[in-house]
Amino acid sequence: MLKKKELLGGILLVMICAGIWAESMSNGIFQYLVGEYQIYTLVESEREGDTSILYHNDDVDFSSFIPETGFKHTANAFLVKAPEMNILIDTGTGSQGVLMEKLATLGIAPTAIHIILLTHLHFDHFGGLASEGKPNFPHAKVYLAEEEYAYFVSGESKNQSAIEILALYGENVITFKAKEFDNNQENFLVHGENLPQITAIANHGHTPGHTIYLIENGSEKILIAGDFLHIAPVQFPHPEISATYDMNPTAAAESRRQVLDYSAKNKIPIGGMHVGFPGIGIVEVEGEGYIYTQPEN
Repeated sequence: MLKKKELLGGILLVMICAGIWAESMSNGIFQYLVGEYQIYTLVESEREGDTSILYHNDDVDFSSFIPETGFKHTANAFLVKAPEMNILIDTGTGSQGVLMEKLATLGIAPTAIHIILLTHLHFDHFGGLASEGKPNFPHAKVYLAEEEYAYFVSGESKNQSAIEILALYGENVITFKAKEFDNNQENFLVHGENLPQITAIANHGHTPGHTIYLIENGSEKILIAGDFLHIAPVQFPHPEISATYDMNPTAAAESRRQVLDYSAKNKIPIGGMHVGFPGIGIVEVEGEGYIYTQPEN
């Protein structure tokens, strides 16, 4: 499935589907190419994983899926670097300036981020938008689903941190109606001759407006799928199991299987915010569940 070749300096080159695994760096940065565009996994934090956040299932022994050495739970953001535009998908918590340091490593100044696409309004996905009461990305437009904004910002279940941080971006906060998997209308957030084509797709259940993003250039694609799952070793083989963080566990399980079916059927690599480094891999159907293959790092 994966054709691997180790190069000098520990760089791993992997041809996968129509895209290319590119440089895997030891400092939590991983590059994947979609056509002419560079997609970077940026690991903001990493800790030991814990299956206790999963809803108990008497028929599944969670420990049987966990390696003896344990597993890592990460918080990732993703950078889409195009010739004329830099796009962040989520921003992490902003903890200790890790995301900013990784962007600096790639030669990207905060003022050079043009668009930020939020998957949802949990703090570990939007907290990095600001620090010390100031926007970290002063020139950026911030996009999120209208259902997410309505629930956490203008609705009854207000998230005060989200309200205060989004307010720093003023009119540059833009809401949209995400596309559903079962319809065919074009709903491109970013689409231009010299830009990657990015489509927002609704992925209900984790939060009311949880959104995944399909990035395309030519015939090559990748899905950046936010919190479609939290404990990869268990939830890939058992997508019916949801996490306590999912606001609607039943809907989250249905959405998880939907996106995994789509990824496997169309051979589109998928990246997740809580998938261990390098955070991007390919999905295949196995029995009632799925297997997920990532390059070695």
